[in-house]
Amino acid sequence: MKKGRLEAFSDGVFAIIITIMVLELKVPHGERLEALLPLWPVFLSYVLSFVYVGIYWNNHHHLFQACDHVSGRVLWANLHLLFWLSLFPFVTGWMGENHFAAWPAAVYGVALLMAAVAYWLLQKTLIAVEGERSVLRRALGQDWKGKLSPVLYIAGIGLTLWQPWLSLALYVAVALLWLVPDRRIERTLNSH
Repeated sequence: MKKGRLEAFSDGVFAIIITIMVLELKVPHGERLEALLPLWPVFLSYVLSFVYVGIYWNNHHHLFQACDHVSGRVLWANLHLLFWLSLFPFVTGWMGENHFAAWPAAVYGVALLMAAVAYWLLQKTLIAVEGERSVLRRALGQDWKGKLSPVLYIAGIGLTLWQPWLSLALYVAVALLWLVPDRRIERTLNSH
């Protein structure tokens, strides 16, 4: 199967996720800047989630640039990723509305963790289709960021019961780790 329909569908889902998240930002009642102050937790959670969705969109794009074909298993693995990403508007809103309280921050971390696991499974499924000697397999290499991220998410989830702000700091740290686009695939494609 060709990958074009999968990429187009995925791009649409990414756009819808961002749209839903921004629609959750409620317009304050009042014309003074002070009217924005109660909204800062919701806005901060939106910014963090927007960055995460952008990271996944960017890396998803690069991932499929390194592939030629998809299979039914790839389609399901991709849907699995999109499922977890589609929960971002809900967990983002819940965490922001509750000022980064323990349980909302923990559930947010679970959504981040499961999206990371789903992305890893998508990578593995694509490698199985493309082969161990594929461009994608060579590009991914040891994938230290991909291995470190779930560990930090799990630590963040655990920290929510003790100090939710520390868990948020870990979630931000992982986002910063991935903020610079992953150049491994681009480098491998250019050298291929």
